[in-house]
Amino acid sequence: MAILGAAIALFAYTTIIDKPAAIVVKDSSGTEMPEAQAYLTALQMQEGQVDFKYAAEQTVHAVVHVRTKSMVREPENPILEWFYGDRYGSRPREREVAGFGSGVIISADGYIITNNHVIEDAENIEVKLNDNRIFNATVIGRDPSTDIALIKIDAKGLSYLRYGDSDNLKIGEWVLAVGNPFNLTSTVTAGIVSAKGRNLGILDDDYRIESFIQTDAALNMGNSGGALVDTKGLLVGITSAIYSPSGAYAGNSFAIPVSIVKKVVEDLRQYGEVQRALIGVVMTDVTSEIAEEQKLAEVKGAIITEVKEGSAAADANLKEKDVIVKLDGEPINSSSELQVQVSKHRPGDKVNITYIRNGKEITVPITMKNFAGTTGVVARGMGAGTVFGARFESLSSNDRKIFGIENGVKIVELNDGLFRDLGLKKGTIIKSINNKKVNSADDVRQAAGTSEKSLKSIEGVTPDGREFYFQYGK
Repeated sequence: MAILGAAIALFAYTTIIDKPAAIVVKDSSGTEMPEAQAYLTALQMQEGQVDFKYAAEQTVHAVVHVRTKSMVREPENPILEWFYGDRYGSRPREREVAGFGSGVIISADGYIITNNHVIEDAENIEVKLNDNRIFNATVIGRDPSTDIALIKIDAKGLSYLRYGDSDNLKIGEWVLAVGNPFNLTSTVTAGIVSAKGRNLGILDDDYRIESFIQTDAALNMGNSGGALVDTKGLLVGITSAIYSPSGAYAGNSFAIPVSIVKKVVEDLRQYGEVQRALIGVVMTDVTSEIAEEQKLAEVKGAIITEVKEGSAAADANLKEKDVIVKLDGEPINSSSELQVQVSKHRPGDKVNITYIRNGKEITVPITMKNFAGTTGVVARGMGAGTVFGARFESLSSNDRKIFGIENGVKIVELNDGLFRDLGLKKGTIIKSINNKKVNSADDVRQAAGTSEKSLKSIEGVTPDGREFYFQYGK
């Protein structure tokens, strides 16, 4: 009986258990399924791709917690003033506000990338490393047009991230987000790239560049300025924004591509000011109606709606209704893609621009210029938002609410020049120049003219809320 039982067990093992599972390659109708083996292989490969342990280990030590402190002026309350009179008026109108966000170390000696909106108006910036060491940080430079800022701490031998390639990032590719949501340090979330080149219209700067990487990696308050990395642990973006009805993560988050970040950071590090190249056009995306009107083969490109006088585009004889389709051979599918490609260059760079006019494709060389219409390097304090030594930024909705005004620009940086000579201070809001309302640095430049002698009047609000009107000359 023992021998018979062993024989039965051996037969069962060799005929049933020991045989490998068969891959079904045909269905009942006789149709072949040669992709079955490839499908199983793809699943096995995918199992390795979603393992984020290496990327997480490389990233968490290079992502820091950024904490800021600033003074915010309280809005006036006429009702309380009416009830309490001088007693209410004697109350302090400023209070200290603490903020927090994230940052990414990009060099062993302490250079850190974060979002401009994280450190904007901060009077004190503190950085906490993953090993709990705390440092005070100094601002190297800011760029409101891309929402990037570069700060530095006095440290050596730090872990840092290396740049990846956001241009070759594919939709559906896995990415990892690392930051400090709700002050919870070193938080890691994962998702896929769900779209590229998103233009959200969330930046107020006159020269804004928006071409966000959209992901479904969970981000919340405090993630701003953190790292978006690929599965190799390479930096592909700086996390910046979410779309949400509640202010918390609701399925979509957005990061600034490293292809934009890298050039901005290099400029801030070298010059303290972004060397922004401009071709000098106003443009919009090509729609199906425009494609039909212009007799285009595809609904792609950026159509010019205005050419600035004296600009690089004007020098190259570009005209209104020309449709730009390539820049240095790179296809241009939208106005945001053109902005990104232009942002990689500096004033003085020569490139080839391809456009369609009257159904004919034309390629011409073009030399990019800076905001002042020249090809030279822009010195610190003389950037795109700067006029006569003062850097201006458009008012936020909070500024309008606090000061009870509808238009104006705020002085956010003051260097040698006319406005400092006039005694204006950082934080001053200018509502009009030469009796012309202003809402941007361009408005200030046009209203003030090219010469300091052309300035006749200024109307505005001081940082402590007092209105003023100055008139100069006759």
